[in-house]
Amino acid sequence: MIELKEITKTFGNTCAVNHVTLQVMNGSIMGLLGVNGAGKSTLLRMIAGVLHPDSGQITIDGEVIAENEACRQKLFYLSDQPYFFTNATIRTMAEFYANLYPDFAKERFFQMCEEFGFDDVKKIRTFSKGMKKQTAVLLALCSGADYILCDELFDGLDPLMRKKIQELFLEEVKLRKITLIAATHTLNELEGFCDCVGILHGKGITLAKDVEQAKHDAYRILA
Repeated sequence: MIELKEITKTFGNTCAVNHVTLQVMNGSIMGLLGVNGAGKSTLLRMIAGVLHPDSGQITIDGEVIAENEACRQKLFYLSDQPYFFTNATIRTMAEFYANLYPDFAKERFFQMCEEFGFDDVKKIRTFSKGMKKQTAVLLALCSGADYILCDELFDGLDPLMRKKIQELFLEEVKLRKITLIAATHTLNELEGFCDCVGILHGKGITLAKDVEQAKHDAYRILA
């Protein structure tokens, strides 16, 4: 379980995340909704251990994430702009993540890349935005991580590919009981996908049990 207790983060005079308390249960998919600048990326980076909160505590399965390498290996953070080495290919990125994640499923990864029609020796920098996002998603799915944090998961994907990615994550939740947090500023992307939705806003976070409730709450909070 991912648990946040009174998490606050400021940058200068700007409060990016304000006293957020949250529990994300194992084997669930949580949508994280908020307008641009609401603090979604900051919150995900703190959960991933990339940033440290100014106050409050974040735990994964009861362990504090900060400076905890074993805990970090349970997590995969997929940013809104996936990073790849300058001359990286799919094959070299697979080797890199296999060194980071002991349970990285290399054979499965290459099989999935083949199904997606990717050339595993072609430079990733030549890929389209959508292809780069797909590559990052496949790396996340094959990492063996129990918790996957995705910032703007569906950005750059057409509707058919968005549906395919949703199906892959739903299957992974069913098979391995992974936990996914998917941040977005577009509520429609979460429909039929999430178990619950957290609406991030200036006063903290409001939880909705489904997308329909989130639509009502988001209009009330963010309007």
